[in-house]
Order: sequence, then structure tokens, then C-alpha cells
Amino acid sequence: MYAFERVSTEAKGDIEEGTLYPGLSYGDNQLRWGFIRKVYGILSAQIVLTTLVSLVTVLYSPINETLRGNSGLLLFFAFAPFVLLWPLYIYQQKHPHNLIFLGLFTTCLSLTVGLTCANIEGRIVLEALILTSAVVSSLTGYTFWASKNGKDFSFLQPILFSSLIVLILTGFIQAFFPLGSTSAAIYGAFGAIVFSGYIIFDTENLIKRFTYDEYIWASVTLYLDILNLFLSILRMLRQGNN
Repeated sequence: MYAFERVSTEAKGDIEEGTLYPGLSYGDNQLRWGFIRKVYGILSAQIVLTTLVSLVTVLYSPINETLRGNSGLLLFFAFAPFVLLWPLYIYQQKHPHNLIFLGLFTTCLSLTVGLTCANIEGRIVLEALILTSAVVSSLTGYTFWASKNGKDFSFLQPILFSSLIVLILTGFIQAFFPLGSTSAAIYGAFGAIVFSGYIIFDTENLIKRFTYDEYIWASVTLYLDILNLFLSILRMLRQGNN
């Protein structure tokens, strides 16, 4: 009887060591890992699409010149992702509408990112890409480790939301009253900190809170976190270089 209890305890310990967070059953743990793999698969496809569209925009000058020379078209691609968020949220569980809207959403954002990169020195873009990859990888690994050890980051939500509001308002002010190079670099650094926090918060949501049907919306939130982190680092490096 003692040997049986010991074996059961050891088996239970092995299962708990592989769980995403304490208290999660073995079956739910397996389902959650499948959900996470699905989200990161979609996220990887979004990043690949963004990279390809951005490269075409940077290297194929007619696209770059058309976007820069047509302010109406540029505004369309800048505001289209905000419009597409609504049908993307409504149809996130309806196939293939969810993938169609996700592709359009990602492509529109990729064009604006490509145009931004086209007007910045290639060395700075590469540095921002490397830094973003390092930050995202380290924060993702840390969040998985912290969740496994019972840490909770839900307290970050009000802090991150208020910081995001400050970023948005500062961006509107900057549109009418441009900041100097130093202030713009500080703004970029603050944005990088905020979106680093969002990567931790949304990764924990992926581990604990998103339902299994919300794989599209989970990938969108992480994609926006990574993209905004990249743009913030890019802005900081560009202004720091100036």
C-alpha cells in the first residue's frame, strides 16, 4: 500500500512538473498546450507575412513611391486595421472568414511597417529587429517559467492600460507639436517598456485565460504587442542615432 501511494505521488509530481501553472489538471494541460501551439503557429504566419510584405515594400520602389506620394492611400492603409478589428472579433470563430480578415489585417499593417522601414537606415532596422527578437523570446520564456511557479501578472492590467492611454495621447500631441530628438527617443523607450509589459500580460492570458476558441484573437493581441514593441525600439534607435 505504501509503495502504491509512493508511486502515485511520484507520478503526480511528474505531471505537475509539466503543467503550465499549479492546479491545472493533466487533461486541461494537454488541451492548453495544443491551444498555445495553434496560436503561435498563426502568430508565426503573421510575422512571416509581415516580413515578406515589408521587404517587398522596401525593395520595390514603385510601391514605396506610390504610398508616399498618395496621402489618401496611406491613410487608408493606416486606419484600415482599426476598422478590420471589428469584423475580425465578430468572425474570429467562423472559418474561413476569420483567416480572410486576419490576412487583410496583417497585410495592411505590414504595408505601413514596410513604409516606415523604407525611410530608415537599414542598419537601424536590423538592430531593432534583433533587439525585438531577443526581448520577445526572453519575456515569453520568463512568463512561462513564472506561470509554472505560480506567479500572477493580472495586476499589470490597470498599469498597462493607463500607460497605453498616455502613449496614445502623447502621439496625438506629437502630431501637432513635434517633439525633439531626445523627447522622441524617451517616448520610444517608454513605449518599448509598455509593450514589453503587454507581452508578459498577454502571454499569461494565453496560458491561463483565453478560451480554446479564441485562438485568432490571442494571436492578434500578441502580434500587436510584438509589432508595437518593434516600432517603439525602432523609433528609439532612430532618434538616438540622430
